[in-house]
Amino acid sequence: MMGRLCFAQKTVLAPMVRVGSLPMRLLALDYGADLVYCEELIDIKMAQCERVVNDVLETVDFVAPDERVMFRTCSKEEGRVVFQMGTADPERALAVAKLVENDVAAVDVNMGCPKEYSTKGGMGSALLSDPEKIEAILRTLVNGISKPVTCKIRILPTLEDTVNLVQRIEKTGVAAIAVHGRMKEERPRHPVHCDYIQAVAESVSIPVIANGGSSDIVKAFEDIERFREATGASSVMLARAAMWNPSIFRQQGALSVEEMLRDRVESPFGKRLHAAKTNEEICEVFGMTDFYNKTRAELEARKALQTNGDQPQRPRLEEDVLTMPIRFERRHYPPQITPKMYLLEWSREEKLDQPVYETEQRTQDRAFQSTVIVDNKKYRSTLWEKSKKLAEQAAAVVCLRTLGLPEGRIGEEHSGLVNKRKRDDKKCAALDANESAARKRHISEVPQKEEEELICRTKVVNGVCGQTTH
Repeated sequence: MMGRLCFAQKTVLAPMVRVGSLPMRLLALDYGADLVYCEELIDIKMAQCERVVNDVLETVDFVAPDERVMFRTCSKEEGRVVFQMGTADPERALAVAKLVENDVAAVDVNMGCPKEYSTKGGMGSALLSDPEKIEAILRTLVNGISKPVTCKIRILPTLEDTVNLVQRIEKTGVAAIAVHGRMKEERPRHPVHCDYIQAVAESVSIPVIANGGSSDIVKAFEDIERFREATGASSVMLARAAMWNPSIFRQQGALSVEEMLRDRVESPFGKRLHAAKTNEEICEVFGMTDFYNKTRAELEARKALQTNGDQPQRPRLEEDVLTMPIRFERRHYPPQITPKMYLLEWSREEKLDQPVYETEQRTQDRAFQSTVIVDNKKYRSTLWEKSKKLAEQAAAVVCLRTLGLPEGRIGEEHSGLVNKRKRDDKKCAALDANESAARKRHISEVPQKEEEELICRTKVVNGVCGQTTH
């Protein structure tokens, strides 16, 4: 247990969706927060992420198949960041916890958020009505990872039910429990139930983190201790108070947001800041142009060093399949050109059978992985894609790179196979169009001649009979 994160006597930044990203967490730590929780991240999305060391930003990124960075951390928050996940499945929760455990101080399970973002699929506050699933998830995590496990709940309709639940949670072996002092139906306009949090703190031996007092009680740094005393909790967790002003954690007192910005919105300064669209323009408004240029130069230098140090990827043999961690990037290829086209044309040129693609879909997140068979050999990307088409293109890229063949990327020296094929196709299309036009002319000429002959015959008949045609 030596060196494990302690949750007693802490001031904590709460998990907040679309707020608790790395910049906000670092800001809270700079102002004096002891611990910071990341925003809730859904297990299904995190399970398909790849851990990437970002040497340019000096961060560790967990990147989704669509290249979005789902979670980012860095050395400045090492030992102080808690990863919160939304989950309703013990095994999937464990898979995600194992993915991130070496880069975080603890893992937390969200059991309190009442928003649909969390409750769909049985996550968030939906778990409060299923204590057995709560126990299964927490026990699986406690027994499966080396880092502390915590959870964050809301109170239940009765004090007795709330106490019974937290006592069951304590028996799973969690290191702490955060309690938002409102029921899942209640919102910030409703008063926080300090008495419920106090009863919870008195009924368990693990640290209890009080949450929900931002509007009612905590409006300044000195109010944090007042909220702690009112709830009898070990620690205090702040959400809205920190969101409005992260310097709430500052012992010397929060900095005035009004002085910094609000009274200056209509000033020349405020108007310039409002008009700023880039980081460079924002830094210019604050007189930080030199800092911006210095930082950008450092990042560019790291990026150049990383690029120069890159080694070409080599395929690995996994059973009977040659694999590489390749993702298909549509923007890297010209319009109408794909790796699959290049692979097909090369196979035709070499008198080989047409490439065959075998694709499977992963049930937990519905992602795809494809294997292409060319000349009785199999090629596959180890990365999963969000669609069958992307997975097949990735497999084609692996095959082409393994064989040392062009794949059609922008700026690449092309083999001419696909261009030749396209020219042949255009030529055939032109011949087909000419033939079709001739056929149409022939068809249209026949009824025209028949009509002229019919008119002549009618005129003859009418002339003989002495009738007038109309």
